[in-house]
Amino acid sequence: MLELKNVYYSVDENGKNKEILKNINIKIEDDFVAITGPNGSGKSTMAKMIVGIIKPTSGQILFDGKDITDLDITERANLGISFAFQQPVRFKGITVRQILSLAAGKDLNNDEACEYLSEVGLCANDYLDRELNEKLSGGELKRVEIAMIIARGTKLSVLDEPEAGIDLWSFQNLIKVFENMNKKYRGNILIISHQERILNIADKIILMEDGEISEVSDKDEILPRLLEISDQCKFLKGE
Repeated sequence: MLELKNVYYSVDENGKNKEILKNINIKIEDDFVAITGPNGSGKSTMAKMIVGIIKPTSGQILFDGKDITDLDITERANLGISFAFQQPVRFKGITVRQILSLAAGKDLNNDEACEYLSEVGLCANDYLDRELNEKLSGGELKRVEIAMIIARGTKLSVLDEPEAGIDLWSFQNLIKVFENMNKKYRGNILIISHQERILNIADKIILMEDGEISEVSDKDEILPRLLEISDQCKFLKGE
């Protein structure tokens, strides 16, 4: 379970204090949780704070009852927290097989590596020895990154707008991957997203506005209302 208690985050902007997150209090216990809201509402900032890229100005973050507020990203990863960036990192000279082995913490044989790649819809024979460089598309990199998360077997997987920068075909396949992750693997999934199709497979939706949590509801309760006012609510369009 993840819990944020009285979390604030502010930055200095031209000599003035600007609050990015304001009094965040939330417990995340459900298997699949989506965070949505307008751009600039603090969604990505909260994701980065959960995984340890940034630290709160004040407040406390607990993971499985342990205070992780002062732990860095590596220490949190060792506790079982994974993070997928909006734009996956490219690694010249490192192959898909090698990065999956690093994620799994052991040298994977062909069958083991193939199993993880098949989970994200990639043909292993075509990808195992390819480098994580510019020759892979954004959609391919996203799926390799998710295969890494599966290989790690983490307790909490945080994905920041996984739909960003990928084509429609890749996005449709990612939806299937998330559905399979939710059904097949233990551990919680927390996704930052504007996309209706991702929100629709979540158990619970957290709505953020202006650095605050304005609502936490079951998907079936909140999503119809968001769709009903979608012409006014730009967060469903990603604007």
